[in-house]
Amino acid sequence: MKIKYISAAVCIVASALSSAAGVWTLDSCISYAVSNNLTVKSRLIEVRSGELDITEAKDRHLPNISANASQSFSFGRGLTSENTYTNRNTTNFGWGVNMSLPLFQGLSAVRQTKYAKANLRVLVEELEASRDDITLNVISAYLQVLYAGEMCKVADEQLRLSLVEESRREQLLEEGKIPELDLTEARSQVAQNRLTVVNAQNDRTLALVDLAQLLELPDIEGFDIAPVEDDGLGIYSAEEVYRRALEANHSILAGRRRIEAADRNISLARSSYLPQLSFNAGIGSNYYTVNGLNGETFGQQMRNNFSKSLGFTLSVPLFDAFSSRNSVRRAKIQKLNAELQYENSERTLYKNIQQAYYQAQGAQEKFRAAEVSEAATREAFEAMQQKYDFGKANSTEYETARSNYVRAMSEAVQAKYESILRRRILAFYNK
Repeated sequence: MKIKYISAAVCIVASALSSAAGVWTLDSCISYAVSNNLTVKSRLIEVRSGELDITEAKDRHLPNISANASQSFSFGRGLTSENTYTNRNTTNFGWGVNMSLPLFQGLSAVRQTKYAKANLRVLVEELEASRDDITLNVISAYLQVLYAGEMCKVADEQLRLSLVEESRREQLLEEGKIPELDLTEARSQVAQNRLTVVNAQNDRTLALVDLAQLLELPDIEGFDIAPVEDDGLGIYSAEEVYRRALEANHSILAGRRRIEAADRNISLARSSYLPQLSFNAGIGSNYYTVNGLNGETFGQQMRNNFSKSLGFTLSVPLFDAFSSRNSVRRAKIQKLNAELQYENSERTLYKNIQQAYYQAQGAQEKFRAAEVSEAATREAFEAMQQKYDFGKANSTEYETARSNYVRAMSEAVQAKYESILRRRILAFYNK
């Protein structure tokens, strides 16, 4: 447990350092999100509550000790020892200490402890599953910010090319080689590309806001992220990933723990069929006075009336209106529900992994094709630019080549980050 706290502290310190620098890495974002996400914090509180349930179950083996004291006053007519009525005022004081020690509780205390431990294991796995979910969300949001940043670069390049063409047409217009309409079209294209740059910057800002909200940051002032290079992760087979995930995925492990806890709950419900035995002990004394009659003093009565008691109590259930039977049946139904949930979790996991595998495979092929397309369209654009400069191509052909090149760049950027994201998700399931 101490090691976990130390690791968490290290992650928080690393996140704080990266935050202070203004540039966050993917690992620091994940660490910070896991430490500050409200869903994760809520799960952590549930774990602490589960630990308290274990302590409470163990405490059922301890005795119950209670102390009591009473003081009463009586006024008016009352029956005397001579069987007559007279006006009397009486005072009565008593005290006592009682203890009840459970000797055998029908195994309910033992089984309650085992059930609490099994339930705690469920809560721990659910906590880790929530951390996995936030990790995947952060990875996706982080790469979305990087993708939006790359699209800003594409928009900037598109604007640069438009400005170059605008400058070129201004010169040609001065030389009288083109009509003024051509320059107007170039300026219109520049204006459109400026708008594209603004939209791309806004998209990146919104993506950064989404990431900051996952990290529970108040705003994005001074918040930025570092680039992530392609780490060359391979594409694992879906069957291999699924086989490993069955042993390590926390959602699956939580499902198994729920079934175990349901078994413990059935055993706990059956405890009500068994008898219970307890040991009881008590001490006490009292003081009694009657107005008008002389009696013993308070100290004498406390000594003379002092009493002690010892005893055993056996409780054997005979008929409880089928309450125990219904509790057992209800516990069995809960186990059936836990088994169905586990089966559904297995199927969902397999579907997610299979989908991640084919998405990663498709994204990788798309990225390779996009790289080839970008290289080809760049060469075509450069060739067209030379022809255009020498007057061997018209403006329509030039604009078509440029649009194809810009579109190919955009598709390559999209394919790149989609490939990284899909392979990282598949590798996450394969951990």
